[in-house]
Amino acid sequence: MAINWYPGHIAKAERKLKEQVKLVDVVFEVLDARIPASSLYDNLDKLLGNKPRLMLLNKSDVSDPDSNSKWMKYLEEKTGQKVIMTSATSGKDISSVIKDAIELGRPEIEKLVAKGRLPRPIRAMVVGMPNVGKSSIINKLIKTAKVKVGAKAGITRAAQWVRINPKLELMDTPGIIPMKLDTQERAFKLAMVNSVGEASYDKIEVANTFISLVYERYPQFFCDYYRLKCETIPTIEEVAIARNLLVTAGKPDVDRCASLVLTDFRQGRIGRITLEDTPPIEN
Repeated sequence: MAINWYPGHIAKAERKLKEQVKLVDVVFEVLDARIPASSLYDNLDKLLGNKPRLMLLNKSDVSDPDSNSKWMKYLEEKTGQKVIMTSATSGKDISSVIKDAIELGRPEIEKLVAKGRLPRPIRAMVVGMPNVGKSSIINKLIKTAKVKVGAKAGITRAAQWVRINPKLELMDTPGIIPMKLDTQERAFKLAMVNSVGEASYDKIEVANTFISLVYERYPQFFCDYYRLKCETIPTIEEVAIARNLLVTAGKPDVDRCASLVLTDFRQGRIGRITLEDTPPIEN
């Protein structure tokens, strides 16, 4: 069963994002550290223009630490952008995010001053695919804030701003990067991390695909967590039996087990897992 998406949603999301980007000086681009390639939007320059960007490799607390380092180096070399590891469970990274945002936005403020205008706080927004953790980043930034500024007169009634510190303001709603599911491999990985709506895919098939992929990459993690012998790639039926998820006549409840496996992965219970390797850098 293929995972399908709808082009109309993409066009609408692109229009909205372009309007939001006009209002800011700096963009925080959030990626999911478990699937950095699949959560990276290759044509983001088309939507953001030349806006300075800071890449946040989020959910790094549930992704493979070795892979985190490799992906951080790869993304910085490939994009020329600064990359910071962030997580949903810690706020230690936020001071670095704020500091780098102010540095990235400073040239824009200097241009305003050179034109005889008064300096103002740098304006930033958070963008990314659905469910990569944009809202958690916004919430952590807002916790450091002293005041909600509200709508900016003459800019837009829709944009609400929070003063993070005297030099930085944040748009308090995330910009959603439209998903172009150009390959089924990418679509399945986005489904695994819950970036695709459940109505768009068969969760049993996605769970089966995840089991095969994670067994290939982290066999010991998976087999130890579910207490399986794992002489070959385990089936979802075997996981269901191991977890005593049974229906009538003792048959494995594969539907319930699929939900369990995907939730276990998404919440980091199986182990710190990254589903993608860094590609070679093109010369």
